[in-house]
Amino acid sequence: MPQELMSARLERKECISEIAQCYHFEFVVEGRESFNFVPGQFVSGVAVDANGKEQTRAYSLASAPRENRFELCVNRIQDGFFSNHLADLPDLPIGATIQIHGPHGSFVLRTPLTDSILVATGTGIAPMRSFLQGLFPEDGSDLSCGKQIWLVYGTHYESELYYRDEFERLASGHANFHYLPTLSRAPKSWTGLCGHVDEHVARIVEERAARLGQSLPLPTRDPGLLASELNFDINAYVCGLFDMVSGVRERLKGFGWHRKQIIAERYD
Repeated sequence: MPQELMSARLERKECISEIAQCYHFEFVVEGRESFNFVPGQFVSGVAVDANGKEQTRAYSLASAPRENRFELCVNRIQDGFFSNHLADLPDLPIGATIQIHGPHGSFVLRTPLTDSILVATGTGIAPMRSFLQGLFPEDGSDLSCGKQIWLVYGTHYESELYYRDEFERLASGHANFHYLPTLSRAPKSWTGLCGHVDEHVARIVEERAARLGQSLPLPTRDPGLLASELNFDINAYVCGLFDMVSGVRERLKGFGWHRKQIIAERYD
């Protein structure tokens, strides 16, 4: 069944990393007072390439719902049609429109909300930003229910820590939000965390278990339990490339985590 297409007008475009060629986009959905979605979902952009072929690409929403607006975080990829269509000013100047459909996807925070470890690399930060804007809205309200929220964000270089200032401000204003950026190719001047995200996820799990008096690995759950009976006190949300997602999943499984505690979305 054909998807309903909507026109989204580009209102703002900013290169947030020259080295990585990463762009932040802000769009307004035309002809609508609201564009409703659940934080973590994605939209699909549709355009016709130079050969007359219709191309569709999925992009995670990088913001929480706000009137008829949405935001994206996209890397410009060499020979990539749609990312270049978005990033190149001659193709898409301010005020131009793109065609989209959506929202789609089930990569959303599970309810009731639990302590949560958000794990991202690269533009996998987009749905995490959406989650956090939903939990800690700009109006000063707090929808986190006091749960502990960790954001473990891994990149090669410091220049690729997208939205760093925003997350640091959020962490300074909310004692239950912990921002943990880590670099895999850190220079000597870097004083923060180093290494891959799975190492720091493991440390969070171990320290939390010790604080709560839990023994690891956790006891195996009865496989006969219904999904409705699987009540967890913590979940992990993981977004990035295949190897990272697999590495984090294996680390958590080693702690006795149930597969339904690990909610993942890959973009390769």
